[in-house]
Amino acid sequence: QVQLVESGGGLVQAGGSLRLSCAASGRTYSISRMGWYRQAPGKQRELVATTSNAGFTNYADSVKGRYTISRDIPKNTVDLQMNSLKSEDTAVYYCHAVGGGSIYWGQGTQVTVSS
Repeated sequence: QVQLVESGGGLVQAGGSLRLSCAASGRTYSISRMGWYRQAPGKQRELVATTSNAGFTNYADSVKGRYTISRDIPKNTVDLQMNSLKSEDTAVYYCHAVGGGSIYWGQGTQVTVSS
C-alpha cells in the first residue's frame, strides 16, 4: 500500500500563485508515476499533470504554461507549482500515484481562486 498526503491548498486571488505538495509513504518503491488530478463542483475528476519515474510529464491543456509539476523520487514527493491562477482552477486537488498494479489517491486539498 501507498499513502499520499497533500498540503498547500488555500484561497488565492486570480493571478496569484500556490504550491501544492504531496508526500508518499509505504511501498513507495513500487511507484512508477505520480501526479495531480482535480475535481470542481458538479464536474468529473480530471487530470492536471503527471510525471513518470523516467521524467516524462503530461499536462492538461488548460494548465500548460501556468502549472509545473516536479518530483523528488528519493524523497517520495511530488509538487505542483500553480501560477496565473484563474477562477476556473477552483477545485479539490488530489495527489495520485500508480504502482504495483494499483492506483492510489490522497485525501484532497481545496484550492479556491477568487476573481
